[in-house]
Amino acid sequence: MAGNRNYHDQVIVDNQIKLRELQKQLPKFCAEFFRGVEPTTSSRTRIAYCYDLIVFFNYIKSSNPEMANVPVVDYPIELLDKITATDIEEYLEYLRYYVTEDGKEHTNGERGIMRKLACLRTLYRYFYKKESINTNPASIVDMPKIHEKEIVRLDADEVSVLLDQVELGDKLTKSQHDKTKTRDVAILTLLLGTGMRVSECVGIDINDIDFKNSGIKIRRKGGNETVIYFGEEVENALLDYLEERKLIVPQDGYENALFLSLQKRRIGVRAVENLVKKYSSLVTNLKKITPHKLRSTYGTALYKETGDIYLVADVLGHKDVNTTKKHYAAIEDERRRKARNAVKLRKD
Repeated sequence: MAGNRNYHDQVIVDNQIKLRELQKQLPKFCAEFFRGVEPTTSSRTRIAYCYDLIVFFNYIKSSNPEMANVPVVDYPIELLDKITATDIEEYLEYLRYYVTEDGKEHTNGERGIMRKLACLRTLYRYFYKKESINTNPASIVDMPKIHEKEIVRLDADEVSVLLDQVELGDKLTKSQHDKTKTRDVAILTLLLGTGMRVSECVGIDINDIDFKNSGIKIRRKGGNETVIYFGEEVENALLDYLEERKLIVPQDGYENALFLSLQKRRIGVRAVENLVKKYSSLVTNLKKITPHKLRSTYGTALYKETGDIYLVADVLGHKDVNTTKKHYAAIEDERRRKARNAVKLRKD
Protein backbone atom coordinates (compact mmCIF):
# COMPACT_ATOMS: atom_id res chain seq x y z
CA MET A 1 0.00 0.00 0.00
CA ALA A 2 1.54 3.25 -1.16
CA GLY A 3 2.39 5.81 1.54
CA ASN A 4 -0.39 6.53 3.99
CA ARG A 5 -3.19 5.90 1.50
CA ASN A 6 -6.20 4.36 3.23
CA TYR A 7 -7.97 1.19 2.13
CA HIS A 8 -10.73 2.86 0.13
CA ASP A 9 -8.41 5.27 -1.69
CA GLN A 10 -6.11 2.35 -2.50
CA VAL A 11 -9.05 0.40 -3.95
CA ILE A 12 -9.79 3.34 -6.27
CA VAL A 13 -6.15 3.42 -7.42
CA ASP A 14 -6.09 -0.38 -7.96
CA ASN A 15 -9.34 -0.21 -9.90
CA GLN A 16 -7.98 2.59 -12.09
CA ILE A 17 -4.96 0.47 -12.98
CA LYS A 18 -7.23 -2.49 -13.74
CA LEU A 19 -9.47 -0.29 -15.87
CA ARG A 20 -6.54 0.85 -18.01
CA GLU A 21 -5.51 -2.75 -18.63
CA LEU A 22 -9.03 -3.85 -19.55
CA GLN A 23 -9.48 -0.95 -21.97
CA LYS A 24 -6.62 -2.35 -24.05
CA GLN A 25 -9.08 -5.06 -25.16
CA LEU A 26 -11.64 -2.55 -26.42
CA PRO A 27 -11.92 -0.31 -29.50
CA LYS A 28 -9.87 2.86 -29.09
CA PHE A 29 -12.98 5.07 -29.27
CA CYS A 30 -14.16 3.57 -25.93
CA ALA A 31 -11.48 5.60 -24.14
CA GLU A 32 -13.54 8.75 -24.76
CA PHE A 33 -16.62 7.02 -23.34
CA PHE A 34 -14.85 6.07 -20.10
CA ARG A 35 -13.49 9.61 -19.69
CA GLY A 36 -16.98 10.96 -20.25
CA VAL A 37 -18.75 8.77 -17.66
CA GLU A 38 -15.98 9.04 -15.05
CA PRO A 39 -17.57 11.94 -13.10
CA THR A 40 -20.89 10.11 -12.67
CA THR A 41 -19.78 6.51 -12.08
CA SER A 42 -17.70 4.60 -9.55
CA SER A 43 -14.50 2.80 -10.54
CA ARG A 44 -16.25 -0.53 -9.91
CA THR A 45 -19.06 0.42 -12.30
CA ARG A 46 -16.59 1.37 -15.03
CA ILE A 47 -14.78 -1.96 -14.60
CA ALA A 48 -18.14 -3.74 -14.98
CA TYR A 49 -18.76 -1.72 -18.16
CA CYS A 50 -15.36 -2.83 -19.45
CA TYR A 51 -16.08 -6.51 -18.92
CA ASP A 52 -19.52 -6.19 -20.54
CA LEU A 53 -18.19 -4.30 -23.56
CA ILE A 54 -15.41 -6.86 -24.04
CA VAL A 55 -18.09 -9.57 -24.29
CA PHE A 56 -20.10 -7.45 -26.75
CA PHE A 57 -17.26 -6.61 -29.12
CA ASN A 58 -15.96 -10.18 -29.05
CA TYR A 59 -19.47 -11.27 -30.03
CA ILE A 60 -19.39 -8.81 -32.96
CA LYS A 61 -16.04 -10.25 -34.02
CA SER A 62 -17.32 -13.83 -33.93
CA SER A 63 -20.72 -13.16 -35.53
CA ASN A 64 -19.90 -10.53 -38.16
CA PRO A 65 -17.76 -11.80 -41.08
CA GLU A 66 -16.78 -8.22 -42.04
CA MET A 67 -15.14 -7.68 -38.65
CA ALA A 68 -13.70 -11.16 -38.11
CA ASN A 69 -10.20 -10.25 -39.35
CA VAL A 70 -10.09 -6.76 -37.85
CA PRO A 71 -8.51 -6.44 -34.37
CA VAL A 72 -11.14 -5.29 -31.87
CA VAL A 73 -8.98 -2.33 -30.84
CA ASP A 74 -9.17 -1.03 -34.43
CA TYR A 75 -12.97 -1.11 -34.71
CA PRO A 76 -14.15 2.34 -35.84
CA ILE A 77 -16.93 4.22 -34.07
CA GLU A 78 -18.93 4.04 -37.33
CA LEU A 79 -19.48 0.36 -36.50
CA LEU A 80 -22.03 1.40 -33.88
CA ASP A 81 -24.24 2.91 -36.61
CA LYS A 82 -24.21 -0.35 -38.56
CA ILE A 83 -25.59 -2.34 -35.62
CA THR A 84 -29.38 -2.68 -35.56
CA ALA A 85 -31.87 -3.33 -32.77
CA THR A 86 -32.26 -6.86 -34.14
CA ASP A 87 -28.49 -7.38 -33.87
CA ILE A 88 -28.65 -6.38 -30.21
CA GLU A 89 -31.62 -8.68 -29.55
CA GLU A 90 -29.65 -11.56 -31.11
CA TYR A 91 -26.71 -10.63 -28.86
CA LEU A 92 -28.94 -10.80 -25.77
CA GLU A 93 -30.11 -14.26 -26.85
CA TYR A 94 -26.46 -15.30 -27.31
CA LEU A 95 -25.70 -14.20 -23.74
CA ARG A 96 -27.96 -16.86 -22.28
CA TYR A 97 -25.33 -19.46 -23.20
CA TYR A 98 -22.03 -19.11 -25.00
CA VAL A 99 -18.56 -20.66 -25.07
CA THR A 100 -15.42 -18.51 -25.26
CA GLU A 101 -12.28 -19.35 -27.25
CA ASP A 102 -10.63 -20.84 -24.17
CA GLY A 103 -13.46 -23.39 -23.94
CA LYS A 104 -15.20 -21.85 -20.93
CA GLU A 105 -18.99 -21.97 -20.83
CA HIS A 106 -20.88 -18.85 -19.77
CA THR A 107 -24.53 -18.28 -18.92
CA ASN A 108 -26.51 -15.15 -18.03
CA GLY A 109 -29.85 -14.90 -16.30
CA GLU A 110 -32.29 -12.00 -16.43
CA ARG A 111 -30.15 -9.71 -14.28
CA GLY A 112 -26.92 -10.41 -16.18
CA ILE A 113 -28.63 -9.70 -19.51
CA MET A 114 -30.25 -6.56 -18.12
CA ARG A 115 -26.88 -5.26 -16.91
CA LYS A 116 -25.22 -5.85 -20.28
CA LEU A 117 -28.06 -4.14 -22.15
CA ALA A 118 -27.91 -1.23 -19.69
CA CYS A 119 -24.19 -0.94 -20.46
CA LEU A 120 -24.87 -0.82 -24.21
CA ARG A 121 -27.58 1.78 -23.70
CA THR A 122 -25.14 3.94 -21.74
CA LEU A 123 -22.49 3.61 -24.47
CA TYR A 124 -24.92 4.47 -27.27
CA ARG A 125 -26.54 7.30 -25.32
CA TYR A 126 -23.14 8.88 -24.66
CA PHE A 127 -22.01 8.89 -28.29
CA TYR A 128 -25.49 9.77 -29.65
CA LYS A 129 -25.65 12.77 -27.34
CA LYS A 130 -22.17 13.79 -28.52
CA GLU A 131 -23.41 13.43 -32.14
CA SER A 132 -20.60 10.99 -32.85
CA ILE A 133 -23.18 8.48 -34.16
CA ASN A 134 -26.52 8.93 -35.93
CA THR A 135 -28.53 6.04 -34.48
CA ASN A 136 -29.35 4.66 -31.04
CA PRO A 137 -30.73 1.12 -31.54
CA ALA A 138 -30.02 0.09 -27.93
CA SER A 139 -32.66 2.53 -26.70
CA ILE A 140 -35.49 0.68 -28.46
CA VAL A 141 -34.57 -2.82 -27.27
CA ASP A 142 -36.79 -3.86 -24.38
CA MET A 143 -35.23 -4.69 -21.05
CA PRO A 144 -35.82 -8.30 -19.94
CA LYS A 145 -38.55 -8.79 -17.37
CA ILE A 146 -36.99 -9.23 -13.96
CA HIS A 147 -38.57 -11.65 -11.51
CA GLU A 148 -38.01 -10.42 -7.99
CA LYS A 149 -35.89 -12.70 -5.83
CA GLU A 150 -37.07 -13.70 -2.40
CA ILE A 151 -35.13 -11.81 0.26
CA VAL A 152 -32.95 -14.34 2.09
CA ARG A 153 -32.16 -13.64 5.72
CA LEU A 154 -31.39 -15.54 8.90
CA ASP A 155 -34.08 -16.06 11.51
CA ALA A 156 -33.34 -14.92 15.07
CA ASP A 157 -32.62 -18.46 16.27
CA GLU A 158 -30.30 -19.03 13.28
CA VAL A 159 -28.33 -15.89 14.18
CA SER A 160 -27.81 -17.25 17.68
CA VAL A 161 -26.70 -20.66 16.37
CA LEU A 162 -24.37 -19.01 13.85
CA LEU A 163 -22.56 -16.97 16.51
CA ASP A 164 -22.35 -20.07 18.72
CA GLN A 165 -20.70 -21.96 15.88
CA VAL A 166 -18.18 -19.17 15.34
CA GLU A 167 -17.31 -19.19 19.04
CA LEU A 168 -17.22 -22.94 19.55
CA GLY A 169 -16.09 -24.26 16.17
CA ASP A 170 -17.30 -27.75 17.08
CA LYS A 171 -17.41 -28.90 13.45
CA LEU A 172 -14.18 -27.23 12.38
CA THR A 173 -10.48 -28.08 12.59
CA LYS A 174 -9.58 -26.93 16.10
CA SER A 175 -6.02 -25.69 15.45
CA GLN A 176 -7.13 -23.57 12.49
CA HIS A 177 -10.24 -22.28 14.24
CA ASP A 178 -8.33 -21.24 17.37
CA LYS A 179 -6.12 -18.95 15.26
CA THR A 180 -9.04 -16.94 13.87
CA LYS A 181 -11.90 -17.48 16.34
CA THR A 182 -11.75 -14.11 18.12
CA ARG A 183 -11.35 -12.23 14.86
CA ASP A 184 -14.17 -14.15 13.18
CA VAL A 185 -16.53 -13.57 16.12
CA ALA A 186 -15.78 -9.84 15.90
CA ILE A 187 -16.39 -9.73 12.13
CA LEU A 188 -19.65 -11.72 12.22
CA THR A 189 -20.95 -9.82 15.26
CA LEU A 190 -20.08 -6.51 13.59
CA LEU A 191 -21.84 -7.42 10.33
CA LEU A 192 -24.92 -8.75 12.12
CA GLY A 193 -24.98 -5.94 14.67
CA THR A 194 -24.60 -2.94 12.35
CA GLY A 195 -25.71 -4.04 8.86
CA MET A 196 -22.56 -2.58 7.29
CA ARG A 197 -21.38 -3.71 3.88
CA VAL A 198 -18.46 -6.13 3.71
CA SER A 199 -16.33 -3.51 1.89
CA GLU A 200 -17.02 -1.09 4.74
CA CYS A 201 -16.04 -3.74 7.28
CA VAL A 202 -12.67 -4.65 5.76
CA GLY A 203 -11.81 -0.96 5.30
CA ILE A 204 -12.00 -0.12 9.01
CA ASP A 205 -8.81 1.15 10.65
CA ILE A 206 -8.18 0.81 14.38
CA ASN A 207 -8.48 4.55 14.94
CA ASP A 208 -11.87 4.60 13.21
CA ILE A 209 -13.45 3.07 16.32
CA ASP A 210 -14.70 5.38 19.09
CA PHE A 211 -15.67 3.27 22.09
CA LYS A 212 -16.59 6.34 24.12
CA ASN A 213 -19.45 7.13 21.74
CA SER A 214 -19.95 3.56 20.47
CA GLY A 215 -19.34 4.60 16.89
CA ILE A 216 -17.27 3.52 13.90
CA LYS A 217 -16.31 5.80 11.02
CA ILE A 218 -16.84 4.04 7.70
CA ARG A 219 -16.66 4.96 4.02
CA ARG A 220 -19.95 4.33 2.26
CA LYS A 221 -20.42 3.20 -1.33
CA GLY A 222 -19.86 6.37 -3.34
CA GLY A 223 -17.15 7.67 -1.02
CA ASN A 224 -19.15 9.42 1.70
CA GLU A 225 -17.85 9.07 5.25
CA THR A 226 -20.34 8.45 8.04
CA VAL A 227 -20.45 7.12 11.59
CA ILE A 228 -22.50 4.04 12.45
CA TYR A 229 -23.23 3.07 16.02
CA PHE A 230 -22.93 -0.29 17.73
CA GLY A 231 -24.38 -1.98 20.79
CA GLU A 232 -22.89 -3.86 23.72
CA GLU A 233 -22.50 -7.21 21.96
CA VAL A 234 -20.51 -5.63 19.13
CA GLU A 235 -18.43 -3.63 21.63
CA ASN A 236 -17.49 -6.74 23.62
CA ALA A 237 -16.55 -8.68 20.47
CA LEU A 238 -14.38 -5.80 19.21
CA LEU A 239 -12.64 -5.35 22.57
CA ASP A 240 -11.86 -9.08 22.76
CA TYR A 241 -10.36 -9.00 19.28
CA LEU A 242 -8.35 -5.82 19.93
CA GLU A 243 -6.61 -7.57 22.82
CA GLU A 244 -5.33 -10.13 20.31
CA ARG A 245 -4.73 -7.51 17.64
CA LYS A 246 -2.27 -5.66 19.92
CA LEU A 247 -0.01 -8.72 19.91
CA ILE A 248 0.11 -9.05 16.12
CA VAL A 249 2.90 -7.38 14.16
CA PRO A 250 1.34 -6.61 10.78
CA GLN A 251 3.18 -6.43 7.49
CA ASP A 252 4.38 -3.01 6.35
CA GLY A 253 1.52 -0.83 5.17
CA TYR A 254 -1.13 -2.58 7.25
CA GLU A 255 -0.31 -1.17 10.69
CA ASN A 256 -3.64 0.67 10.91
CA ALA A 257 -5.89 -2.10 9.57
CA LEU A 258 -8.34 -3.47 12.11
CA PHE A 259 -8.97 -6.94 10.73
CA LEU A 260 -5.93 -8.88 9.57
CA SER A 261 -5.57 -12.11 7.62
CA LEU A 262 -3.32 -14.96 8.74
CA GLN A 263 -0.70 -13.37 6.46
CA LYS A 264 -0.91 -10.27 8.70
CA ARG A 265 -2.31 -8.09 5.93
CA ARG A 266 -5.67 -6.35 5.85
CA ILE A 267 -8.30 -9.02 5.35
CA GLY A 268 -10.02 -8.85 1.95
CA VAL A 269 -13.64 -8.90 0.86
CA ARG A 270 -13.34 -12.39 -0.62
CA ALA A 271 -11.87 -13.78 2.62
CA VAL A 272 -14.82 -12.40 4.64
CA GLU A 273 -17.27 -13.82 2.08
CA ASN A 274 -15.60 -17.21 2.46
CA LEU A 275 -15.69 -17.21 6.25
CA VAL A 276 -19.39 -16.23 6.25
CA LYS A 277 -20.05 -19.09 3.84
CA LYS A 278 -18.03 -21.50 6.00
CA TYR A 279 -19.84 -20.75 9.24
CA SER A 280 -23.33 -20.33 7.79
CA SER A 281 -23.11 -23.73 6.06
CA LEU A 282 -22.94 -25.24 9.56
CA VAL A 283 -26.25 -23.57 10.41
CA THR A 284 -28.37 -23.98 7.27
CA ASN A 285 -27.90 -25.66 3.91
CA LEU A 286 -31.19 -24.33 2.54
CA LYS A 287 -30.17 -20.67 2.53
CA LYS A 288 -27.18 -19.31 0.64
CA ILE A 289 -25.86 -16.87 3.23
CA THR A 290 -23.47 -14.08 2.17
CA PRO A 291 -22.36 -10.91 3.97
CA HIS A 292 -25.15 -9.10 2.12
CA LYS A 293 -27.68 -11.56 3.59
CA LEU A 294 -26.36 -10.69 7.06
CA ARG A 295 -27.04 -7.06 6.14
CA SER A 296 -30.62 -8.00 5.21
CA THR A 297 -30.91 -9.89 8.50
CA TYR A 298 -29.93 -6.77 10.44
CA GLY A 299 -32.26 -4.55 8.40
CA THR A 300 -35.17 -6.91 9.05
CA ALA A 301 -34.50 -7.01 12.79
CA LEU A 302 -34.17 -3.22 12.98
CA TYR A 303 -37.38 -2.65 11.04
CA LYS A 304 -39.32 -5.11 13.19
CA GLU A 305 -38.06 -3.35 16.32
CA THR A 306 -38.65 0.24 15.19
CA GLY A 307 -41.17 0.14 12.36
CA ASP A 308 -39.28 3.13 10.92
CA ILE A 309 -38.39 2.48 7.27
CA TYR A 310 -36.58 5.82 7.00
CA LEU A 311 -34.34 4.94 9.94
CA VAL A 312 -33.53 1.57 8.36
CA ALA A 313 -32.70 3.30 5.05
CA ASP A 314 -30.43 5.78 6.83
CA VAL A 315 -28.60 3.17 8.92
CA LEU A 316 -28.07 0.88 5.92
CA GLY A 317 -26.87 3.79 3.77
CA HIS A 318 -29.58 3.50 1.10
CA LYS A 319 -29.73 6.73 -0.92
CA ASP A 320 -33.34 6.06 -1.89
CA VAL A 321 -35.86 4.86 0.71
CA ASN A 322 -37.71 3.04 -2.10
CA THR A 323 -34.76 0.63 -2.24
CA THR A 324 -35.36 -0.14 1.40
CA LYS A 325 -39.11 -0.47 0.95
CA LYS A 326 -38.59 -2.98 -1.84
CA HIS A 327 -36.41 -5.15 0.40
CA TYR A 328 -38.78 -5.10 3.34
CA ALA A 329 -42.12 -5.09 1.51
CA ALA A 330 -43.17 -8.42 3.05
CA ILE A 331 -42.73 -7.08 6.58
CA GLU A 332 -44.53 -3.89 5.59
CA ASP A 333 -47.47 -5.98 4.38
CA GLU A 334 -47.48 -7.93 7.64
CA ARG A 335 -47.59 -4.67 9.60
CA ARG A 336 -50.50 -3.44 7.48
CA ARG A 337 -52.44 -6.65 8.16
CA LYS A 338 -51.90 -6.25 11.89
CA ALA A 339 -53.15 -2.67 11.65
CA ARG A 340 -56.60 -3.80 10.54
CA ASN A 341 -57.72 -4.27 14.15
CA ALA A 342 -55.71 -1.44 15.67
CA VAL A 343 -58.43 1.21 15.42
CA LYS A 344 -61.73 0.53 17.21
CA LEU A 345 -64.77 2.30 15.76
CA ARG A 346 -66.98 1.48 18.71
CA LYS A 347 -66.03 0.84 22.27
CA ASP A 348 -66.96 -2.56 23.65
